Amino acid sequence: MTKHSDSRAVWSRSRDELISALASLGFPEELGNIIAEHIGSPKGIERMTAYLNYVRPDKVELIADEMMAIKSDIDRWREKKESQQANASYNIVINNGLGDDDD
Repeated sequence: MTKHSDSRAVWSRSRDELISALASLGFPEELGNIIAEHIGSPKGIERMTAYLNYVRPDKVELIADEMMAIKSDIDRWREKKESQQANASYNIVINNGLGDDDD
């Protein structure tokens, strides 16, 4: 199995578990697909599934609120990582120059 197919399998399994958790609460399968697509990461989907299994919300509004909170956390984390990478690249340029041999 390739790395790409492994990641698809993880994503698919996470989505299926989310759909199952939603179905156990009486919500339609399509809601699980929408949530999985919106969150966009297996870890985020797993976090949503844990919320559903633990809290057992009875209103779609509560589910949507949690989905948005998880998505917001993921976005913040990605922005932080991008900023750290940009800062590391900037520091390399500051410390080593642009690689011009004309210095």
